[in-house]
Amino acid sequence: MSFSNFVAPLWFLLLIGVALLAAGYVVVQRVRRKRVLRFTNLELLERVAPKRERWSRHVPAAFLLAALALLTVALAGPTSEQRVPRNRATVMLVVDVSLSMKATDVKPSRLEAAQVAAKSFAEGLTPGINLGLISFAGSATVLVAPTTDRAAVTQSIDGLKLAQSTATGDALVAAMASIDSFGKVVGGAEGPPPARIVLMTDGKETVGTRKAFDAAEDAKKAGIPISTISFGTEDGVVDIEGRQQSVPVDDDSMKEIAKISGGEFFKAASAEELRRVYDTLGEQIGYEKKQADASKPWLLLGTLTAMFAAAGALILGQRLP
Repeated sequence: MSFSNFVAPLWFLLLIGVALLAAGYVVVQRVRRKRVLRFTNLELLERVAPKRERWSRHVPAAFLLAALALLTVALAGPTSEQRVPRNRATVMLVVDVSLSMKATDVKPSRLEAAQVAAKSFAEGLTPGINLGLISFAGSATVLVAPTTDRAAVTQSIDGLKLAQSTATGDALVAAMASIDSFGKVVGGAEGPPPARIVLMTDGKETVGTRKAFDAAEDAKKAGIPISTISFGTEDGVVDIEGRQQSVPVDDDSMKEIAKISGGEFFKAASAEELRRVYDTLGEQIGYEKKQADASKPWLLLGTLTAMFAAAGALILGQRLP
């Protein structure tokens, strides 16, 4: 721990006073010993100053000095890096509802498993996070603008419906537009809140007016990282108009989108893995590390040590130090 971890390190100068008190106590004990040795009556000397002084009589003084040192540290304002809930941030949850999401390689289906995990993610986010929801297939639809109303988001997740095609780029553009609009409304003097896009999809981009990689570049310029979740397995198949069609996940595209935007890529091949991914994202998004006050433990220890010093003095010397 360095002085940079303290709000007011100048208070440590009080430790000089504590050291002087300790030195004074030692000096006083030696002077007292010399005064006792002036007695010429050996029998009386034995009564007043036994050859072996009990070390326990110094315990109250030691506790008192320790208490003063601990309270000095508390006065210096120690801080530590702590995980605290974010009080402002914007997250757009972008969910793929293309027909490939009805594949049953993830039970009961990719979409149903995604709905359960996404609702858990929404409900678990810290209250200060504004969460929005976009669904996309052949086009993107903003179902919920950023809000702290979790019920609105979870109800919309329950209502997700499948459709044809996958317009990933358009979905990212819609998410950025929603974030920008919301930021202009709530920005204030501090500017717009930090934002992130969480993209969950299982297939390759097939349509759209804006390519996903180009949209990822735009997100990078806007300072909005995209966390991508590739959901499903290589063995997924769906029945489209009576024909079996293979719908393997597209990990490579999701990795590239995350890399370009400065976000992270996650792979989920089961409902349980998806839940863990969302839990991880909830921890990353909902909390941040800050230097926070850490003086309370020092203050508590100092107070308890002072109480021990007083109790010891009363028990051993029948008086307070």
